[in-house]
Amino acid sequence: MGTSQPAEVESSPLLSPGGQPHGLGLNRAVYTSAGYCTSSTALILLNKVALSSFQFKSANALLFSQCLLSVMAVRICSMAGIVKLEPLNSHIIKIWLPVNLVFLGMIGTSFWALRSLNVGMVTVLKQLTNLFVLGGDYLLYNRTYKLNVWGCVALMLLAAICGAATDLVFDALGYLWQIINCMFTAGYALYMRGAMDRVAKHTSDGKKLGEFSMVFYNNLLSLPFLLLIMAATGEAQTVWQEPDLHNTTFLLVAGFSGLIGFAVSFASLSFLSSTTPSIFSLVGSLNKVPLAIIGLLAFNVPWTLPNMASILVGTLAGVVFAVVKSRS
Repeated sequence: MGTSQPAEVESSPLLSPGGQPHGLGLNRAVYTSAGYCTSSTALILLNKVALSSFQFKSANALLFSQCLLSVMAVRICSMAGIVKLEPLNSHIIKIWLPVNLVFLGMIGTSFWALRSLNVGMVTVLKQLTNLFVLGGDYLLYNRTYKLNVWGCVALMLLAAICGAATDLVFDALGYLWQIINCMFTAGYALYMRGAMDRVAKHTSDGKKLGEFSMVFYNNLLSLPFLLLIMAATGEAQTVWQEPDLHNTTFLLVAGFSGLIGFAVSFASLSFLSSTTPSIFSLVGSLNKVPLAIIGLLAFNVPWTLPNMASILVGTLAGVVFAVVKSRS
Protein backbone atom coordinates (compact mmCIF):
# COMPACT_ATOMS: atom_id res chain seq x y z
CA MET A 1 0.00 0.00 0.00
CA GLY A 2 0.98 3.63 -0.22
CA THR A 3 3.36 5.11 2.38
CA SER A 4 4.96 8.49 3.03
CA GLN A 5 8.34 9.57 4.22
CA PRO A 6 8.08 10.49 7.91
CA ALA A 7 9.83 13.43 9.42
CA GLU A 8 10.42 11.34 12.53
CA VAL A 9 10.79 7.58 12.70
CA GLU A 10 9.07 5.61 15.44
CA SER A 11 11.37 3.64 17.69
CA SER A 12 11.13 -0.12 17.48
CA PRO A 13 12.89 -2.97 19.27
CA LEU A 14 13.68 -4.42 15.85
CA LEU A 15 15.54 -1.35 14.65
CA SER A 16 19.11 -0.73 15.78
CA PRO A 17 20.84 2.63 15.29
CA GLY A 18 21.54 3.40 11.64
CA GLY A 19 24.96 2.82 10.20
CA GLN A 20 25.94 -0.06 12.49
CA PRO A 21 27.64 -2.97 10.68
CA HIS A 22 25.74 -6.24 10.65
CA GLY A 23 26.68 -9.69 9.39
CA LEU A 24 29.46 -10.02 6.79
CA GLY A 25 30.72 -6.56 7.78
CA LEU A 26 28.14 -4.81 5.61
CA ASN A 27 26.48 -1.58 6.71
CA ARG A 28 22.93 -2.02 7.95
CA ALA A 29 21.67 0.34 5.23
CA VAL A 30 22.71 -2.24 2.62
CA TYR A 31 20.34 -4.83 4.06
CA THR A 32 17.47 -2.41 4.62
CA SER A 33 17.76 -0.88 1.13
CA ALA A 34 17.72 -4.37 -0.39
CA GLY A 35 14.59 -5.21 1.60
CA TYR A 36 12.90 -1.97 0.54
CA CYS A 37 13.73 -2.44 -3.16
CA THR A 38 12.66 -6.09 -3.17
CA SER A 39 9.35 -5.53 -1.39
CA SER A 40 8.33 -2.43 -3.36
CA THR A 41 9.13 -4.15 -6.68
CA ALA A 42 7.26 -7.30 -5.63
CA LEU A 43 4.18 -5.26 -4.64
CA ILE A 44 3.83 -3.59 -8.05
CA LEU A 45 4.42 -6.85 -9.92
CA LEU A 46 1.98 -8.83 -7.75
CA ASN A 47 -0.72 -6.17 -8.14
CA LYS A 48 -0.19 -6.28 -11.89
CA VAL A 49 -0.55 -10.08 -11.86
CA ALA A 50 -3.71 -9.93 -9.73
CA LEU A 51 -5.33 -7.31 -11.96
CA SER A 52 -4.23 -8.50 -15.41
CA SER A 53 -3.60 -12.24 -15.29
CA PHE A 54 -6.93 -13.34 -13.87
CA GLN A 55 -10.61 -12.67 -14.63
CA PHE A 56 -11.22 -10.89 -11.31
CA LYS A 57 -13.16 -7.69 -12.05
CA SER A 58 -13.83 -6.36 -8.53
CA ALA A 59 -10.79 -4.10 -8.16
CA ASN A 60 -12.33 -2.15 -5.27
CA ALA A 61 -12.96 -5.36 -3.34
CA LEU A 62 -9.35 -6.40 -3.90
CA LEU A 63 -8.22 -3.02 -2.62
CA PHE A 64 -10.46 -3.42 0.44
CA SER A 65 -8.91 -6.80 1.25
CA GLN A 66 -5.40 -5.38 0.98
CA CYS A 67 -6.22 -2.44 3.27
CA LEU A 68 -7.77 -4.85 5.76
CA LEU A 69 -4.69 -7.09 5.69
CA SER A 70 -2.44 -4.08 6.31
CA VAL A 71 -4.54 -3.00 9.29
CA MET A 72 -4.44 -6.50 10.74
CA ALA A 73 -0.68 -6.83 10.21
CA VAL A 74 0.11 -3.50 11.86
CA ARG A 75 -2.25 -4.26 14.74
CA ILE A 76 -0.65 -7.65 15.34
CA CYS A 77 2.81 -6.06 15.39
CA SER A 78 1.54 -3.47 17.86
CA MET A 79 0.06 -6.12 20.14
CA ALA A 80 3.35 -8.03 20.00
CA GLY A 81 5.23 -4.91 21.09
CA ILE A 82 7.19 -4.64 17.85
CA VAL A 83 5.86 -1.19 16.95
CA LYS A 84 4.10 1.62 18.78
CA LEU A 85 0.80 2.92 17.42
CA GLU A 86 -0.83 6.23 18.24
CA PRO A 87 -4.23 5.56 19.90
CA LEU A 88 -7.27 6.60 17.90
CA ASN A 89 -8.85 9.90 18.90
CA SER A 90 -11.44 12.15 17.29
CA HIS A 91 -9.07 15.12 16.84
CA ILE A 92 -6.58 13.09 14.80
CA ILE A 93 -9.33 11.45 12.75
CA LYS A 94 -10.82 14.85 11.89
CA ILE A 95 -7.44 16.20 10.72
CA TRP A 96 -6.48 12.98 8.97
CA LEU A 97 -9.67 12.42 6.95
CA PRO A 98 -8.64 14.74 4.05
CA VAL A 99 -5.26 12.97 3.96
CA ASN A 100 -7.07 9.66 3.88
CA LEU A 101 -9.30 10.70 0.99
CA VAL A 102 -6.25 11.69 -1.06
CA PHE A 103 -4.54 8.45 -0.04
CA LEU A 104 -7.56 6.47 -1.17
CA GLY A 105 -7.56 8.29 -4.51
CA MET A 106 -3.84 7.57 -4.86
CA ILE A 107 -4.00 3.83 -4.32
CA GLY A 108 -7.32 3.46 -6.16
CA THR A 109 -6.11 5.16 -9.35
CA SER A 110 -2.88 3.15 -9.12
CA PHE A 111 -4.94 -0.05 -9.23
CA TRP A 112 -7.02 1.14 -12.17
CA ALA A 113 -3.92 2.26 -14.10
CA LEU A 114 -2.11 -1.03 -13.51
CA ARG A 115 -5.10 -2.89 -14.91
CA SER A 116 -4.63 -1.23 -18.33
CA LEU A 117 -0.94 -0.29 -18.58
CA ASN A 118 2.25 -2.30 -18.66
CA VAL A 119 4.67 -1.93 -15.76
CA GLY A 120 7.27 -0.12 -17.88
CA MET A 121 4.94 2.71 -18.84
CA VAL A 122 3.57 2.96 -15.29
CA THR A 123 7.16 3.40 -14.12
CA VAL A 124 7.83 6.22 -16.59
CA LEU A 125 4.55 8.02 -15.99
CA LYS A 126 5.00 7.84 -12.21
CA GLN A 127 8.01 10.13 -12.62
CA LEU A 128 5.60 12.89 -13.67
CA THR A 129 4.60 13.09 -10.00
CA ASN A 130 7.76 15.18 -9.56
CA LEU A 131 6.34 17.82 -11.92
CA PHE A 132 3.17 18.19 -9.83
CA VAL A 133 5.17 18.24 -6.59
CA LEU A 134 7.44 21.03 -7.84
CA GLY A 135 4.43 22.98 -9.08
CA GLY A 136 2.70 22.53 -5.73
CA ASP A 137 5.86 23.58 -3.88
CA TYR A 138 5.88 26.81 -5.86
CA LEU A 139 2.16 27.58 -5.54
CA LEU A 140 1.67 26.53 -1.90
CA TYR A 141 5.05 27.16 -0.29
CA ASN A 142 6.63 29.68 -2.70
CA ARG A 143 9.59 27.32 -3.08
CA THR A 144 11.71 27.66 -6.22
CA TYR A 145 14.24 25.34 -7.84
CA LYS A 146 17.15 25.83 -10.21
CA LEU A 147 17.01 25.23 -13.94
CA ASN A 148 18.83 21.88 -13.67
CA VAL A 149 15.95 20.49 -11.57
CA TRP A 150 13.37 21.69 -14.09
CA GLY A 151 15.56 20.32 -16.87
CA CYS A 152 15.29 16.83 -15.37
CA VAL A 153 11.52 17.20 -15.12
CA ALA A 154 11.36 18.30 -18.76
CA LEU A 155 13.36 15.21 -19.74
CA MET A 156 10.96 12.98 -17.82
CA LEU A 157 7.99 14.67 -19.50
CA LEU A 158 9.55 14.23 -22.94
CA ALA A 159 10.27 10.56 -22.20
CA ALA A 160 6.64 10.04 -21.15
CA ILE A 161 5.33 11.66 -24.35
CA CYS A 162 7.71 9.60 -26.51
CA GLY A 163 6.80 6.46 -24.60
CA ALA A 164 3.09 7.04 -25.17
CA ALA A 165 3.67 7.75 -28.87
CA THR A 166 5.59 4.49 -29.34
CA ASP A 167 3.56 2.30 -26.97
CA LEU A 168 2.20 -0.63 -28.99
CA VAL A 169 -0.50 -1.34 -26.39
CA PHE A 170 -1.54 2.29 -25.84
CA ASP A 171 -4.62 2.62 -23.63
CA ALA A 172 -5.93 6.18 -23.27
CA LEU A 173 -7.99 5.40 -20.16
CA GLY A 174 -4.99 3.76 -18.49
CA TYR A 175 -2.83 6.82 -19.21
CA LEU A 176 -5.54 9.09 -17.82
CA TRP A 177 -5.76 7.08 -14.58
CA GLN A 178 -1.98 7.13 -14.19
CA ILE A 179 -1.77 10.91 -14.67
CA ILE A 180 -4.58 11.35 -12.13
CA ASN A 181 -2.61 9.02 -9.86
CA CYS A 182 0.42 11.31 -10.16
CA MET A 183 -1.76 14.25 -9.10
CA PHE A 184 -3.09 12.36 -6.08
CA THR A 185 0.43 11.20 -5.14
CA ALA A 186 1.77 14.75 -5.34
CA GLY A 187 -1.21 16.07 -3.38
CA TYR A 188 -0.64 13.42 -0.74
CA ALA A 189 2.99 14.43 -0.30
CA LEU A 190 2.20 18.17 -0.27
CA TYR A 191 -0.81 18.06 2.07
CA MET A 192 0.91 15.61 4.40
CA ARG A 193 3.42 18.25 5.54
CA GLY A 194 0.83 20.53 7.11
CA ALA A 195 -1.37 17.68 8.35
CA MET A 196 1.50 16.07 10.26
CA ASP A 197 2.25 19.35 12.03
CA ARG A 198 -1.40 19.81 13.02
CA VAL A 199 -1.76 16.21 14.19
CA ALA A 200 1.33 16.54 16.41
CA LYS A 201 -0.65 18.82 18.71
CA HIS A 202 -3.06 15.97 19.51
CA THR A 203 -0.76 12.93 19.81
CA SER A 204 -0.02 11.31 23.16
CA ASP A 205 3.66 12.38 23.08
CA GLY A 206 3.31 15.67 21.18
CA LYS A 207 5.27 14.30 18.21
CA LYS A 208 4.32 13.71 14.60
CA LEU A 209 2.73 10.42 13.61
CA GLY A 210 5.27 7.75 12.77
CA GLU A 211 5.25 5.59 9.67
CA PHE A 212 3.32 2.69 11.17
CA SER A 213 0.70 4.96 12.73
CA MET A 214 0.18 6.68 9.36
CA VAL A 215 -0.17 3.33 7.61
CA PHE A 216 -2.63 2.18 10.28
CA TYR A 217 -4.77 5.35 10.09
CA ASN A 218 -4.70 5.46 6.28
CA ASN A 219 -5.79 1.86 5.78
CA LEU A 220 -8.29 1.77 8.67
CA LEU A 221 -10.07 4.96 7.59
CA SER A 222 -10.12 3.73 3.98
CA LEU A 223 -12.26 0.69 4.80
CA PRO A 224 -15.66 2.43 5.23
CA PHE A 225 -15.10 4.54 2.10
CA LEU A 226 -14.22 1.43 0.09
CA LEU A 227 -17.34 -0.31 1.38
CA LEU A 228 -19.43 2.63 0.16
CA ILE A 229 -17.74 2.49 -3.26
CA MET A 230 -18.32 -1.26 -3.45
CA ALA A 231 -21.98 -0.73 -2.58
CA ALA A 232 -22.37 2.07 -5.16
CA THR A 233 -20.76 0.04 -7.96
CA GLY A 234 -22.55 -3.18 -7.07
CA GLU A 235 -19.31 -4.97 -6.18
CA ALA A 236 -20.57 -5.71 -2.67
CA GLN A 237 -23.05 -8.16 -4.24
CA THR A 238 -21.16 -9.35 -7.33
CA VAL A 239 -17.75 -9.94 -5.73
CA TRP A 240 -19.02 -13.16 -4.11
CA GLN A 241 -19.82 -14.51 -7.58
CA GLU A 242 -16.26 -14.01 -8.89
CA PRO A 243 -14.91 -17.37 -10.16
CA ASP A 244 -11.39 -16.44 -9.04
CA LEU A 245 -12.49 -16.61 -5.39
CA HIS A 246 -12.26 -20.37 -5.92
CA ASN A 247 -8.86 -20.07 -7.62
CA THR A 248 -6.13 -20.90 -5.11
CA THR A 249 -3.45 -19.19 -7.19
CA PHE A 250 -5.38 -15.92 -7.32
CA LEU A 251 -6.08 -16.02 -3.56
CA LEU A 252 -2.38 -16.55 -2.88
CA VAL A 253 -1.38 -13.66 -5.17
CA ALA A 254 -3.98 -11.33 -3.61
CA GLY A 255 -3.00 -12.34 -0.09
CA PHE A 256 0.71 -11.96 -0.71
CA SER A 257 0.23 -8.53 -2.30
CA GLY A 258 -1.61 -7.35 0.82
CA LEU A 259 1.10 -8.65 3.15
CA ILE A 260 3.85 -7.22 0.97
CA GLY A 261 2.07 -3.85 1.12
CA PHE A 262 2.65 -4.01 4.86
CA ALA A 263 6.22 -5.22 4.28
CA VAL A 264 6.93 -2.14 2.12
CA SER A 265 5.87 0.07 5.02
CA PHE A 266 8.10 -1.81 7.44
CA ALA A 267 11.06 -1.90 5.02
CA SER A 268 10.80 1.80 4.20
CA LEU A 269 10.75 2.63 7.92
CA SER A 270 13.81 0.47 8.57
CA PHE A 271 15.67 1.92 5.58
CA LEU A 272 14.86 5.51 6.56
CA SER A 273 16.14 4.86 10.06
CA SER A 274 19.56 3.94 8.69
CA THR A 275 20.00 6.50 5.91
CA THR A 276 18.98 9.99 4.78
CA PRO A 277 15.81 11.04 2.92
CA SER A 278 17.97 12.00 -0.11
CA ILE A 279 19.46 8.50 -0.34
CA PHE A 280 16.00 7.02 0.21
CA SER A 281 14.69 9.04 -2.75
CA LEU A 282 17.69 8.12 -4.91
CA VAL A 283 17.34 4.38 -4.23
CA GLY A 284 13.63 4.63 -5.02
CA SER A 285 14.45 6.17 -8.40
CA LEU A 286 17.18 3.62 -9.14
CA ASN A 287 14.76 0.84 -8.27
CA LYS A 288 12.47 1.87 -11.13
CA VAL A 289 15.07 0.90 -13.75
CA PRO A 290 15.08 -2.89 -13.12
CA LEU A 291 11.35 -2.73 -12.36
CA ALA A 292 10.61 -1.37 -15.83
CA ILE A 293 12.75 -4.06 -17.49
CA ILE A 294 11.33 -6.91 -15.36
CA GLY A 295 7.80 -5.71 -16.08
CA LEU A 296 8.37 -5.78 -19.84
CA LEU A 297 9.90 -9.26 -19.74
CA ALA A 298 7.61 -10.88 -17.16
CA PHE A 299 4.36 -9.86 -18.85
CA ASN A 300 5.54 -10.43 -22.43
CA VAL A 301 4.70 -6.85 -23.43
CA PRO A 302 5.25 -5.98 -27.11
CA TRP A 303 7.78 -3.20 -27.46
CA THR A 304 9.99 -1.42 -29.96
CA LEU A 305 13.46 0.04 -29.63
CA PRO A 306 12.15 3.67 -29.42
CA ASN A 307 9.63 2.62 -26.77
CA MET A 308 12.31 0.87 -24.70
CA ALA A 309 14.63 3.89 -25.09
CA SER A 310 11.93 6.28 -23.84
CA ILE A 311 11.29 4.07 -20.81
CA LEU A 312 14.99 3.89 -19.92
CA VAL A 313 15.48 7.63 -20.48
CA GLY A 314 12.47 8.41 -18.29
CA THR A 315 13.61 6.19 -15.43
CA LEU A 316 17.21 7.43 -15.61
CA ALA A 317 15.93 11.02 -15.66
CA GLY A 318 14.21 10.23 -12.38
CA VAL A 319 17.52 9.09 -10.91
CA VAL A 320 19.26 12.28 -12.07
CA PHE A 321 16.35 14.31 -10.70
CA ALA A 322 16.79 12.75 -7.24
CA VAL A 323 20.51 13.55 -7.25
CA VAL A 324 20.11 17.12 -8.51
CA LYS A 325 17.21 17.93 -6.18
CA SER A 326 19.08 16.64 -3.13
CA ARG A 327 22.08 18.82 -3.99
CA SER A 328 19.93 21.90 -4.52
